[in-house]
Amino acid sequence: MTYLVNEKCIKCKLMDCVDVCPVDCFYEGKNMLVIKPDECIDCGVCEPECPVGAIIPDTDESSDKWLEMNTKYSEIWPNISEKKDPPEDHKIYENEEDKFKKYFKENL
Repeated sequence: MTYLVNEKCIKCKLMDCVDVCPVDCFYEGKNMLVIKPDECIDCGVCEPECPVGAIIPDTDESSDKWLEMNTKYSEIWPNISEKKDPPEDHKIYENEEDKFKKYFKENL
């Protein structure tokens, strides 16, 4: 099992998860984070730290799309091991639906 970041992270990037990850398996894109599945040790400490519920286990029924996304972008985006400040307007987007279609940026 591994943990994955889903679209709830888009435009929020609160990074409490980065702060607690013992293996630094988070990678940062322009407007979201992803987890590198091969580096995640399945400890689960990140999941409860996310205030918007953007981290899910790969056993979640919606995980297939997010496993593919996290795998792909963790190979492209830079590793992040220290918490940064979230975007100033992150509260506006916390409960918004369909953020992937509206705001996802490949960061390429």
